[in-house]
Amino acid sequence: MTFWRILGIVVLLIAAGGGYYGYTNYLHAQTVTSSIVTVAPVSEAIYGTGTVEPQRWAKVVPLQRRRLVELCSCEGQQVKAGQVLGRQDDAEERSALQELQVSNQQAQRDLDRAEKDRGKSDAAQTEYEQRWTQFEESKTRIAAQKVRIDALVLRAPLDGMVLRRDGEVGEIAGPTDVLFWVGPPAPMQVVAEINEEEINRIVVGQKALLRSEAFPGQALRASVSQITPKGDPTRKTFRVYLLLPPDTPLRIGMSVEANIIFREKASALVVPAEAVAGNAVQVVVNDRIERVPVTVGIRGSRNVEIVGDVSRGMAVLSPARIDLVDGTKVRIENSQARQASPAANAPSEAAPDQDTAPPPPAPVAAATTEPDNAVISAAISAHIDSVVNDARRNVGKYSASR
Repeated sequence: MTFWRILGIVVLLIAAGGGYYGYTNYLHAQTVTSSIVTVAPVSEAIYGTGTVEPQRWAKVVPLQRRRLVELCSCEGQQVKAGQVLGRQDDAEERSALQELQVSNQQAQRDLDRAEKDRGKSDAAQTEYEQRWTQFEESKTRIAAQKVRIDALVLRAPLDGMVLRRDGEVGEIAGPTDVLFWVGPPAPMQVVAEINEEEINRIVVGQKALLRSEAFPGQALRASVSQITPKGDPTRKTFRVYLLLPPDTPLRIGMSVEANIIFREKASALVVPAEAVAGNAVQVVVNDRIERVPVTVGIRGSRNVEIVGDVSRGMAVLSPARIDLVDGTKVRIENSQARQASPAANAPSEAAPDQDTAPPPPAPVAAATTEPDNAVISAAISAHIDSVVNDARRNVGKYSASR
């Protein structure tokens, strides 16, 4: 085979390959899916679980293991500090007290007799001093026995409401059994556990949205009021206290899922997270792909903020197609390009005021009359389920790695 024939074959192969590449990338349209760049609130939230509790409350626990002989029917009623809530069996202690009182009476008579004779002789004076000592010791024993009896009386530790009562008359209860929970029913707070990896992003005053199975479809508001200085080294969590507003529908003892918002922006260009690859998005211009570098800002669970040479209304590939080069002809499969969190766009257009009813919230949004809370609710409501799911997966990942 001559050199020129071989060269011709190579040229033909190159031409064929180039033609195929040009056809597949520039003449033949690739089918893709896309989303629209939108302007919407965006935020990042930290997930945790917690329980609703009063800010001030205390448990009533027996100091000794005895049978219960009296318990008040005062659940849900107001009580004062020191008010008797129940009693344990004190028959044995009262019997001992009676014996001590009889001995005390005898010691009193002996002291009275010795006092009459104390001046007659030195021996009489010595006897008087001994009788006085015995009488004082008897009074001390009586006082100590009364304290033992009083320890079997269950009293309210503070002013408030009896939030819960457990146990029944006739049962045996001890130091490990909580018989009463007492405290003011309001204000209430959520005591949440947060992973130690994320606690440095939480500060007092941050807003939080709560979810409870008792109120499906609602995002309930709260705010960070306190962070415990010392974490739990075993569970690798920190305790965070979330103050609830007075009008919260939550009740004491309910378990909730907390989403603490640590970073937010009321108006930002957002796209689905899957549209960003390699710090760039692929926009569609005249049915062809153009790669545009962007900087990712706030990362939500579903949408992310992007900063770059993009504008509202642009179509971007979602998910990104890194296998397609710039200039590739594409055909968008979805006729109406999917928008990123359409429910979250309303607050970016106009903030609600008192005279105009706000737009209907997404199914998981909580109604609110405060503009800042409306923005936050709208930003989170469209993807709060994803926040929870992503965080649960992260919790599972952290547990597995430990």
